[in-house]
Amino acid sequence: MTKHLPIISLAALASLPAAGAGHQRPNVILIIADDLGYGDVSAYGQTTVQTPSIDRLAHGGVCFTDGHATSATSTPSRYGLFTGMYPWKTKGTHILPGDAPLLISPEQFTMPHMFQQAGYHTAAIGKWHLGMGQGKIDWNKRISPAANAIGFDYTCVIAATVDRVPTVYVEDGLVEGLDPNDPIEISYQQNFEGEPTALTNPELVKLQWSHGHNNSVINGIPRIGFMKGGKAARWKDDEMAQYLLNKVFRYLDERVAAPSQEPFFLYYGLHQPHVPRTPDARFAGRTTLGPRGDVIAEADWCVGQLLQKLEEKGLMENTLIIFSSDNGPVLDDGYVDGSRESAPLHDPRGGLRGGKYSLFDGGTRVPLFVYWQGHIRPVVNHELVSQQDLVASLGKLIGQQVPDSLDSQEMLFTFLGKRLRGRESMVVEAAGRLAFRSGRYELIPPYKGPKRNATDNELGNVDDWTLYDLHADPTQATDITATHPRLLRKLKRQFLKATQKDKGKPEYELL
Repeated sequence: MTKHLPIISLAALASLPAAGAGHQRPNVILIIADDLGYGDVSAYGQTTVQTPSIDRLAHGGVCFTDGHATSATSTPSRYGLFTGMYPWKTKGTHILPGDAPLLISPEQFTMPHMFQQAGYHTAAIGKWHLGMGQGKIDWNKRISPAANAIGFDYTCVIAATVDRVPTVYVEDGLVEGLDPNDPIEISYQQNFEGEPTALTNPELVKLQWSHGHNNSVINGIPRIGFMKGGKAARWKDDEMAQYLLNKVFRYLDERVAAPSQEPFFLYYGLHQPHVPRTPDARFAGRTTLGPRGDVIAEADWCVGQLLQKLEEKGLMENTLIIFSSDNGPVLDDGYVDGSRESAPLHDPRGGLRGGKYSLFDGGTRVPLFVYWQGHIRPVVNHELVSQQDLVASLGKLIGQQVPDSLDSQEMLFTFLGKRLRGRESMVVEAAGRLAFRSGRYELIPPYKGPKRNATDNELGNVDDWTLYDLHADPTQATDITATHPRLLRKLKRQFLKATQKDKGKPEYELL
């Protein structure tokens, strides 16, 4: 387990400046990494991969040691982040294919809509994975509804994940760089006649697949799904970090130059360290952990470049920056890239149990830092917090009310480091399975199914109700149900009540 960080005194908290007092509403930048684990950031004590730029946010702001995504996988995690709702309450909230329809209704209350209503200019750049269109997308025309429909004035996004087709950028609903004489066709059911795959043309494969990634080969990398056409629009994997960063730079330049000078909300979705891990040549071999370590170093560089740009534009003191990850880590997630071999050298979970796809704590506990130069002093918070609470908390910051129906809890002073308070409890999710966090305890119901998946991550499928004390046992090695029967009964009742449907039927069911 990574070393515990000190907790700041209450007296020191009381001396913090009043956030926003006498100042205009801040710009807000939300940076979400993809599959970055609790143990992948050196701010928490690991020494294998250095992340100095991310650490700057941690050491200069509020560093949460028990911060969580709402889900252990990407699509539902981002759904909870943007809507303030538990993802498991919405049908169809699972890992989406690249041609899925928009998951969030344009009429739904969302974080970006909230910022728009407050007079902010809003943008989403990078990883998306929340669907677009209405099904059977025609990638050769303007896609509607696009990512813009849920509250973003400008978008330039990766439709799903880097290992899925289509391997193109979608800017404001249009595929960027598309040649109309080479139309795009996408299918997740069957290949197009004559198009190579990893199985039919293994000689084209430069990065070998280990499981589930043997369909269309693009840039020498086999993907999930089949794609034909759109060759001029296809991204170059090793140039993606710089491409997205350039889009961020252009957006910031435009906001500074805009005559209206309204504040902005920017969601910056990093694609690292999700597979396929293809670092730019500047970062290849930078670490001792192979491509996964190299793309973490690349992601940290991107954060550093963003901070430098904000300084150059004079935006640092009026920009609130939030950094986190969408779910826990995974090593081999479909490609033979040396990640499994790096396991003895580096623990991406930071001593936690589980990871991506898992109900154990490592599935949703992620790096979480809040930084606002000149307004937040360094604070380490060990209390339980959730990303979905950012909706209500940021709403208070910018003077916007949120619906009472949201699962988001207002904790602005917690996120600004003025209060050492967290959630009493929350439901966490992994691929449709639910578990319960209550303070220092995690309760996992019994679930049928394999104990591990193809990624070799523990899934948290336990044979009977299991209870862990995460303060005394952060590695979740010891089940305490036998020694704490009264606590077990209490948390069972709380969990079943929290997961009831409107008609009183529990959402929880044995799988």
